[in-house]
Amino acid sequence: MNETISKRDALRRALLVASVLGASLAASGCVPVVATGAAVGTLAALDRRTVGAQTEDQGIELKAALQIRERIGSGVSVTSYNRKVLLTGQVANERDKQTAEAIVAALPNVRSIHNELQVAGVPSLSTSAADAAITARVKAAFVDAQDLQANTIKVVTEAGTVYLMGLVSRREAERAAQVAARVAGVQRVVTVFEYITEEEAQRTK
Repeated sequence: MNETISKRDALRRALLVASVLGASLAASGCVPVVATGAAVGTLAALDRRTVGAQTEDQGIELKAALQIRERIGSGVSVTSYNRKVLLTGQVANERDKQTAEAIVAALPNVRSIHNELQVAGVPSLSTSAADAAITARVKAAFVDAQDLQANTIKVVTEAGTVYLMGLVSRREAERAAQVAARVAGVQRVVTVFEYITEEEAQRTK
């Protein structure tokens, strides 16, 4: 029991440190385009994805971010989980939204794209910092939930909307959405999960 608690506390600390770092970067105006996909290294060994999938996800995020920045500028966050890509952030017009999606679609290994880009102005630093704080609280809530594996769920927050990604069972998906919805500051929860069986989920614990 003590070992389980110790592991949970260690994971909580790792998640919070990564999220606080993200919040600090947001407040300083130094948020990179791929911020939502960073801070993976420490927790990589606890991930349900294969090492190959994790490596490909990082490559997808980096390549997409660089190409999107060159074509349409900043404001777009790229998150890849098991080669499933989520686009969040804000762009100037519908053409830029479609351009970002086309850039990702042309990359190797991308299996699907969930385009949640909003046509609006660039978000303020205060909004970015608030989103980073929400992400930290949601991750901490997942760690505190005894029936969830926080390391299997990726959290992305954009203007108060929380996006959840990962390889989870349907029970875990419903539970994660419930937990996230109760966190202060969360306005909406969108699940972008890939489902596995409960037996497969249990084998990865």
